[in-house]
Amino acid sequence: MSLLELIDVRKRHTNGGRAVTVLEHASLSLGAGELVAVWGLRGSGRTTLLRLAAGIDAPDAGVVRFDGRDLAVHGEEILGRELCWCQRSLRAGSARAAGEEVYVALLVNGVAPARARVRASDALARVGAEDLATRPLRELDAGERTRLSLARALSMHPRLLVIDEPAGGVELSERDPILLLLREIADSGVAVLMTVGDATGLTGADQALTIGEGELSASPKPRLAPVLPLRRAG
Repeated sequence: MSLLELIDVRKRHTNGGRAVTVLEHASLSLGAGELVAVWGLRGSGRTTLLRLAAGIDAPDAGVVRFDGRDLAVHGEEILGRELCWCQRSLRAGSARAAGEEVYVALLVNGVAPARARVRASDALARVGAEDLATRPLRELDAGERTRLSLARALSMHPRLLVIDEPAGGVELSERDPILLLLREIADSGVAVLMTVGDATGLTGADQALTIGEGELSASPKPRLAPVLPLRRAG
């Protein structure tokens, strides 16, 4: 059985009194430990797709199931526990230490303080962000906020992560390491559903999808060009 299923999902928004179809007959299936990447232009419906997949929004038609359970019915007991939405904003102007962001999230979810400290530290280490623990949130760049968001989600021991454009706004040198980190997270058994801002972000995904004009479809995954040795001139 698939971990996450979207079956014939439809979603419409109202814009200036006019109904606009954002998704039409969208379907996907994702298994444990799978990395699924969705590419689309801004306004293509990619974020709407993720919000439906995470159970944050409900579809107008069709069904979204997590481990066989309808998210429209069971979303409150699943979201933030078995299924985590990675929010990158993280109150960027806050003076709170980044490590406290992970720790407090665990406390809110009923984890005892001593255990929460250990899980927060382990999660930061897992994403290579141990050095962020004492730094204020307002000092973090886009790549660091992505890693912190992943740490906060992973501290909950989820089965699925949903993240909207994890490399968006990130320095070019940090984009590949973040995408590689997401691949490693999936290889550890945690499924990942994400959107990407350009087609290169599809590299390494188990499923590469495109979205546009309300339709979700498979996309060929780009292959990395071979590295050719340099030859001495002359």
